[in-house]
Amino acid sequence: MPDKREFKAKVIGSDERSDVAVIKVDATDLPFLKMANSDKLRVGEWVMAVGSPFGLKNTVTAGVVSAINRDTGDYVSFIQTDAAVNPGNSGGPLVNVYGEVIGINSQILSPSGAFSGVALAIPINDALKVAEQLRVNGKVEHGRIGVGIALVTEDNIQSLGLTKVQGVVITQVESNSPAAQGGLNVGDVVTRINTVAIESVGDFARTIGDAKPGTVLQLEVWRDKRSVNLSVTVGKAK
Repeated sequence: MPDKREFKAKVIGSDERSDVAVIKVDATDLPFLKMANSDKLRVGEWVMAVGSPFGLKNTVTAGVVSAINRDTGDYVSFIQTDAAVNPGNSGGPLVNVYGEVIGINSQILSPSGAFSGVALAIPINDALKVAEQLRVNGKVEHGRIGVGIALVTEDNIQSLGLTKVQGVVITQVESNSPAAQGGLNVGDVVTRINTVAIESVGDFARTIGDAKPGTVLQLEVWRDKRSVNLSVTVGKAK
């Protein structure tokens, strides 16, 4: 701790896909920060990153939110900020001007390995959802339907019969999978799942992965130049 106290921590659970863990320490009168609602975060807001870059403990850097819902191909869509983050900041809080936690500093994009203007944080709302499952079950159950997917691009919209870039193309359907049982075919384009418009591979992966196994999802699919609605029951990821 900043006051030199040390505690042994017990790992309650961890989730590799979201890069979030819950640990427990036996202690009293610990200071704490309130959680913000990261869904209300806006580009341009001032934020501060707290951590121990290069071993320099209790370091605070400031910047602005550069982008939200930044999709890098990871399971989580990130908060992007230009607050300086370096090795040793990962796991530290990203806080707003009210001192509320809006994210957990996670990674940087850099050609050198040191900060070059782009830092990424896990939105605290996403982290708390994972943390709740870890506290209750000790693990996180991610959904899956058993498909391979690819992004719709300008190069293939004509062959798919689309008028704009949207959705993801189903490139593989596992036999006897939830997708196969729900009627999905190779070549289908999934444009919407329930109320979520699918704009990227990340949108699809997160929407399926966040669904509880056994949940029935309504998929809007583009097939043979017309829209088809399918119901798919989510399975459990291995």
